[in-house]
Amino acid sequence: MKILIIPDKFKGSLNSKEVCDAIEKGIRRFLPKSEITKIPLADGGEGSLAVLEKTIGFERIHLEVRNPLFKTIPAYYGITDNAAYIEMASASGLQLLCKDEHNPMFTSSFGTGEMIADAIKRGATKVYLFVGGSATNDAGIGIASALGYQFLDERNKVLEPTGTNLLKIKSIDSSNVISIENINFNVLTDVKNPLFGIDGAAYSYAEQKGANQEEIEILNSGLQNVSQIIEKTFGVDVSQIPGSGAAGGVGAGMVAFCNANIFNGIDSIMDLLNVNYHIQQSDLVITGEGLLDKQTLKGKLVKGVVDRCKKMNKPLGIVCGDIDLSEEELKYFYPSQIKTIKIDGISKEDAMKNAYMLLVHRAEELIREFINRS
Repeated sequence: MKILIIPDKFKGSLNSKEVCDAIEKGIRRFLPKSEITKIPLADGGEGSLAVLEKTIGFERIHLEVRNPLFKTIPAYYGITDNAAYIEMASASGLQLLCKDEHNPMFTSSFGTGEMIADAIKRGATKVYLFVGGSATNDAGIGIASALGYQFLDERNKVLEPTGTNLLKIKSIDSSNVISIENINFNVLTDVKNPLFGIDGAAYSYAEQKGANQEEIEILNSGLQNVSQIIEKTFGVDVSQIPGSGAAGGVGAGMVAFCNANIFNGIDSIMDLLNVNYHIQQSDLVITGEGLLDKQTLKGKLVKGVVDRCKKMNKPLGIVCGDIDLSEEELKYFYPSQIKTIKIDGISKEDAMKNAYMLLVHRAEELIREFINRS
């Protein structure tokens, strides 16, 4: 029997590789000779490079870049066949800062731009930028500054590319930008937020990056200002493009400054990993994530796998830590088998602490039930 294991991480408990290993262990308890293919996944945020490296086998390029507060740190990106794979979180991620340093008023995506510039110098003609996990709300002006753009105030003074300076931008100087005309830029994200407004970058994500309510309003106004300057300068309205609010407005910035395209992160990663082929070759597909909830239905990794299995009429099993969906909402996943770690008698703390072995048990139950039904 051919089984494809293709899960997301269980946030706070297991990374996607550990989830794969636990599911495989449970399957082999019941079907020791099954033919198993494991593809640990990520949704375009943190961990995307690690997922792609195992399958694509790109070369790691190590370099020093500026972190969100302009301190020099080591980072890396991947490159192969003139394509660069860059994870924003490795240079501009929230996890790079101490908690008391979290504040998108003062952070920048400049280090991500340094990686992009380095890749272009090395001959990359296609750039895949994974933008999850950022510490920033700078509309991508940090990235743009690293590529040679300058953002000027009313006195034509060059501004530092941070969130707090978005409101001060009066003009954009592109006379020193490196050559990017023939570069294909692809922004991969799992969010569809517009740039500003109640559902925009600042109101949706700035608080979790350390901003208070007053700062959120300032950042939102700044995003609106830079959007207007972009439209005046380049003749393009980036404000309502789905995903323009990704990573504090990096989606909008990449469209404006690099003529980028924005794609769904998980769909793009699955295409890069040739997931459709592996699904087609399998007798059963097993996916999963820590929590099945409304965010899952809005386009997270599990939904991507479910949609492809439905299209190819392939049996699907889902394992998860817990479920926060109504019976009606759960119908979307049917006829999939669903197994949760957290069942009666198991607390959330125990479920997270013992996630690996509990997942082994649930995977064994799932495959046993699947075989018995067949």
